[in-house]
Amino acid sequence: MDENLTKLEARVASLEGQLAQLQRENQEYKKDNDTLLQAIRNLYGVNSETMNQISKILTNQTTLDITQGIIRVRCDNLRYELLDPMFKREEYHFPVIINTQETIDEIIKSRKSMARFGDGEFAQIIKVSRHKFQKLDDRLGQRLEEVLHSHNPNVLIAIANNYGSLQDYTESAADAIRIYMSAGDTREQHMKLLEHDRVYYDAYMSRPYVMYRDWKTDLPRKRFAHLKEIWKDRDVIIVEGAQTRMGVGNDLLEGAKDIKRILAPATSSFDRYDDILKAALQYAQKDSLFLVAMGPSAGVLAYDLALEGYQAIDIGHIDLEYEWFLAGKGERVAVPCKYNNELEGDDNAMELHDPVYEGQILASFQ
Repeated sequence: MDENLTKLEARVASLEGQLAQLQRENQEYKKDNDTLLQAIRNLYGVNSETMNQISKILTNQTTLDITQGIIRVRCDNLRYELLDPMFKREEYHFPVIINTQETIDEIIKSRKSMARFGDGEFAQIIKVSRHKFQKLDDRLGQRLEEVLHSHNPNVLIAIANNYGSLQDYTESAADAIRIYMSAGDTREQHMKLLEHDRVYYDAYMSRPYVMYRDWKTDLPRKRFAHLKEIWKDRDVIIVEGAQTRMGVGNDLLEGAKDIKRILAPATSSFDRYDDILKAALQYAQKDSLFLVAMGPSAGVLAYDLALEGYQAIDIGHIDLEYEWFLAGKGERVAVPCKYNNELEGDDNAMELHDPVYEGQILASFQ
C-alpha cells in the first residue's frame, strides 16, 4: 500500500512538471509560427486563402493539445486516485463496489439478476446525450433512476469502478476514465445519485479483457471461464440489438443447454420496450435465464423481468470483449457481422445468413 501511494504521489510532481514544460513549449511554438507567417506575408504578398492553408499546416497542434489535455486530466483526477480507500485515507467518499469475481459468484450461486450503470445510463438520467445508439428518452431516464434506487434483494445494482485508483487498467483506459470523470460535473452528478450507505457490484464484470493491464496474461481467460458458468447448462433467452449476434461465430455460449433470441432495434431499443418485454414474458419458461444486451434499456428490462420472477443479467458488451480477447491484440478490433459502436466506422454490421442463428430467433422488433 505505502509503495503504491508513494508512486502515485511522485507522479503528481512529475505530471505537473510535464504540463508546465508543454505549456512553455506551446507558447514558444505559437510565437515562432506567428513570426514565420508574418514574414511569408510580407515577402510574398500571399493571398488570404493561401495564408489560411499555410497557417493550418504551421499551427497544427492537435498532438500537442491532446498531450496537454491528457496530462491535465491526469493531474485533476490524481487527487481521487490518491484518496482511494485502499490507501486508508478518509477525506472523500467512495462508493463501495464488490469486485468482479464476487459479483459473478453472487449471480451464479444466488441466481441474482443484475442491472449495470455506466456512462450511457447516467447520461439518460441526467439528460445528457452521449451515445448515438440510444437517443435521449425521458421515460427511459426515469426508469433507470427508479432501478438505480431500487432495493429488490434479487437484483444487483452494478456501477463502473471509475471513482478511485485506476491502477488495474491500461494507461489508455485509465486516461479515458479520467477524461470522462473530469468533464463538467460528472463526478458530482454521480455522487448525488449514488447512495453512500449502499454496496454496489462491478459493472465491468462484462468487460474482462481490453481495458485491463493484465490482458497479456492468463487472467482474462479465467475471467471469461468464470462468466461462462453463469449460463452453463441453462436455457438462455438472449434479448439483444438486431446486429449484436451474441455468441455467433465463437464459443462464448457453448455451455448453454438451449439458446433462443429476441431481437430489439439496433439503436434506440427503448422505442419498442413494451413490445420487447411482452415477448420476453410470453416465451419465458420457469427456469429461463435472460441475457440482455440492448444499451441503456438493458438494465430496465433485467429489473422488470426479475420482478416477474426470472433471472436476467444486463450483460453489455460481453460478446465484443470476447471477440477482442480471441483476436489477442489487447485492443478493440473490427468484428465482421456484429454491430460495434466502440470502433469508429464499424457500426454498420455486414449481413449474416446463418441457419442456426436464424432458427434461434423467437421474435424481432427491428
